[in-house]
This record gives sequence, structure tokens and C-alpha cells, in this order.
Amino acid sequence: MSLNRYMGGRFALLIPLLLAASPVSAQVPDPYPSKPLRFILPFPPGGPTDILGRLIGERLASSLGQPVVVENRGGAGGNVGAEAAAKSAPDGYTLVLVAPSLAISPSLYSKLNYDPLRDFAPVSLVATVPNVIVTQPALAPTLQEFIALAKAKPGGMNFGSGGSGTSNHLAGELFNLVTGAKLVHVPYKGVNLAMNDVLAGAIHLVVIGLPAAAPHIKSGRLRALAVIAPQRLPALPEVPTVAEAGLPDFEVTTWYGVLAPAGTPRPVVARLNGELAKILYSQDMKDKLNAIGTDPVTSTPEEFAAYLRQETVKWADVVRKAGLKAD
Repeated sequence: MSLNRYMGGRFALLIPLLLAASPVSAQVPDPYPSKPLRFILPFPPGGPTDILGRLIGERLASSLGQPVVVENRGGAGGNVGAEAAAKSAPDGYTLVLVAPSLAISPSLYSKLNYDPLRDFAPVSLVATVPNVIVTQPALAPTLQEFIALAKAKPGGMNFGSGGSGTSNHLAGELFNLVTGAKLVHVPYKGVNLAMNDVLAGAIHLVVIGLPAAAPHIKSGRLRALAVIAPQRLPALPEVPTVAEAGLPDFEVTTWYGVLAPAGTPRPVVARLNGELAKILYSQDMKDKLNAIGTDPVTSTPEEFAAYLRQETVKWADVVRKAGLKAD
């Protein structure tokens, strides 16, 4: 599955890798790996990063013939775990699973102890998750009616997120910029907690991944105002896309990718890239990811590096225009 499905074709270089997509993998120093790998997940257990990371870690261990020890290092919008990975030895034995917060942090936090673009060797994108804009069922039947209601009450309505600097935080800020609404940000320690408060009627809107929201949408406890995707989603065929709902410029893709510390030998990166490609395009992994509303994707290390730069520029513009600072 290409990331183009969610990027509207804007990042046309991303393509599924064939199983033999890493021709230099034979140059990996022998033996590699010769000991367990550490796989850092920079968010708490139980969330989408944790679920995806453990699926990948289990299969990577089988593929490489060495244990892969999953380590949850949550905090500071993913920065605690990312920093730990960035400062690890560049020997191919430490990996980190990152999300859009990595591209948001450089412009949001004035003092980072690492550089997200300089201090990592990108390995591959691994997955995307479509997002959906949800609200309380009785609040507004359509996206345009919600926007009209919010604009009539500037500062009187709010949106929730999984914390400052997370992709749903910036999605809400981008929503304000695109629509002219003035929703107030309410950060939580996890986006599922924000969704729970929409369900409880305590907050008005959240942009969240489809897997978490779909059961509540189908039960009628949440109203889906739009899906953020170029086409309607099979899981929610009755829900319009953001373009159909009148916001063609509102684009927020939740993606996940694997990084190693900068300086990791290129042959090792190539070996890991090839192993991830085999894992992600196996039918078993496709089925498991699709079952949780996630699509596997892959890229070359160079494509992932270019995508990270593109995302960093995009979110820096949102941070600047919204006048944001880390809470």
C-alpha cells in the first residue's frame, strides 16, 4: 500500500518495496545481528504506537533470529524516547518507532536535546492510519454546521488531543487556521482519553485515528463529521471525505516509521529496510494491520528522510501561524 492513498499523490516517490528490495544487504558485516535489539516505543503502553511496535518487534525478532526487546519510553510528546534512541550507539542494535510528533517537535519545543533530522538514520516508513474528525452526536450533523457553531462562539468550544506536540494537537490547530474557528486546545495524556471526554460530552471535537473511533461511530455514540482521506473509507462508507465536506486543504496523515541512530552503518540500515519490507508485505502482517484499521507502507531510507523533511516544514508553518509554544 502506497502512502499516496492518504497524501493525494503529493509524495509520489513512496512505493511498496519488493521482497528483494535491498540489494546491498549482502554487505552487512558478519555476523549481524549477533545479540538482542532494543526497539524503543516513545509513547505509553496500550496506544497505537505500542500495538504496532509490538507487532513489528515480534516479527522482526523472528526474521533476524535475535530477540527484539520492546521498551516503552513515553513522555514529552514522544521526545523522551526519541532522545534516548538518538543518543544510543549507532551499531544497529537500537531502533525507535516514530510518529508525526517527531516532525512537530523541532518547531514547537525551544530546547530539544537532539535534532530529529540530523541525529537519526531513517530506515523505513511502516504504516499509515486514516484520521476522522469526531464530535458529540447532538452537537452538529455536518462539518460545515459544526464550523458555523464554533465560529459563532469564538473561544467557547474546544478540541482534545493526546498532548501538546502530538499530531492530533496540531491537527486541531490546523483546523482552526483552515476554518477560522477558535477552538481551545485541551491536552490529555493520550488521545483515547480525549475521545472518552467527547463521548462524555466534556469536549467538542477530536481528530483521531479510525481504529479507536470506528466502534463508537458505528454505535452512534460519536458523530463522524469527515474522514481525512482522498476517498471514502470502506469501514465508514457513509462518512464524507474532508474535501466533500468542504475542507479540501485540511490534510493530516498519521504515519509511523522506524529510525536508527545517525551513523548506523549503511549496510545495516539496508538489511533492516529489507527485513521490514518482507514483514510488512507478508499476508499475515497485512491482515493483522488491516484488522486494526492500519495500512502497511514501506519506503527507501532516502524517501523516508525526504518525507520527514517535508513533514517538518509543514508543521513548522502551522506552529508559526498558530503562535504555538509547548505547554
